[in-house]
Amino acid sequence: MTKIGIVGGGQLGKMMILDGKRLDPYFVILDPVKNCPADSIADEHIIAGFDDLEAIKELAEKVDVVTFEFEHINVKALQILEANGHKVYPSSETLLHIQNKYEQNIWLQKHEIAIPDFAEVKNISDIEQAGERFGYPMILKTCTGGYDGKGNAVIKTKEDVTKAFEALGRGKLPLMVEEFIAFEKEVSVLVCRSTSGEIRVFPVAENIHVNSILDETIVPASIKESTRNEAMKVAQKAIEAFSGYGMFCIELFITKDGHVLVNEIAPRPHNSGHYTIEGCYTSQYENHIRAILGLPLGDTSLIRPTAMKNLIGKTNGDAVVKGVEEAYQNEHVKIHIYGKEKVAIGRKMGHITATAYTTQEALEAVRYAYSRISF
Repeated sequence: MTKIGIVGGGQLGKMMILDGKRLDPYFVILDPVKNCPADSIADEHIIAGFDDLEAIKELAEKVDVVTFEFEHINVKALQILEANGHKVYPSSETLLHIQNKYEQNIWLQKHEIAIPDFAEVKNISDIEQAGERFGYPMILKTCTGGYDGKGNAVIKTKEDVTKAFEALGRGKLPLMVEEFIAFEKEVSVLVCRSTSGEIRVFPVAENIHVNSILDETIVPASIKESTRNEAMKVAQKAIEAFSGYGMFCIELFITKDGHVLVNEIAPRPHNSGHYTIEGCYTSQYENHIRAILGLPLGDTSLIRPTAMKNLIGKTNGDAVVKGVEEAYQNEHVKIHIYGKEKVAIGRKMGHITATAYTTQEALEAVRYAYSRISF
């Protein structure tokens, strides 16, 4: 029996297991939360912190291959596992280049992949110099640890520089500044690479964010065919540049003149790829498992237009879901509840997907279902 270890027991880990179980592997997860989303379906759960080296070693000893559902983990721990002969995908080297956004940009730039202009920040003077170079507005970012808009600050004018610098820790964390891109659309492309070298690219997805958190994903994206082709080529070039294995999400800006710029890369299955469960012949989660096991990858084609909408917490308290029966009045709607014990403002609690003959019909279906569900 093949045994797979996952660092992280959140919703992404849960969906990896759900799709992976068709091949009947044994799954071991590592997560500090006893009743995390993946706990109910994992074969074994090591309850420990993500920085617990001994626990990560224990995980690796129990399985044939280790993967992870988020990138903010200890690279040194993964390096130790690899040095001891354990298989880790994506590799520590891949994670090393991606985990720090400044290093990620340097690597992308080295491989001639188009990105927004950027500069490293050590002090306020560095930000002011970037302002002279890029103009205002611009974006101040923490190089590590940011997600869903956390760790970002928009600097609209020179007067905002000090406030933004203080808001992101006064340099206690590594910082960088990026030029502000007046993009027309935000899109993402999922791409998967097997340990055998096979690569499959998913359709281009159009993403809509609210308060810097992904709200809706629409597939196919409403963009020109030339732009679509460029986005898919950039995605494949990116995963090859990082020598990555498994699922990667390439987040992109589409500029007003139709050019493609890489915003960020996630070396794992991604929120914007939830649509693949119902919308594609093979989901991102199944292909991730196939990839790290060295199996042939599945068809990534879109079955028909698809929309996904996140269920984001609006209150704080116990997670009791209501309205599922009403939401299911549309037979094409699929509801995914992650199983988190507590709801919190801004927390991802689940998502809704629908397929239809047009993206508009799919959007209407998920929006109606969304209006019925509450926590």
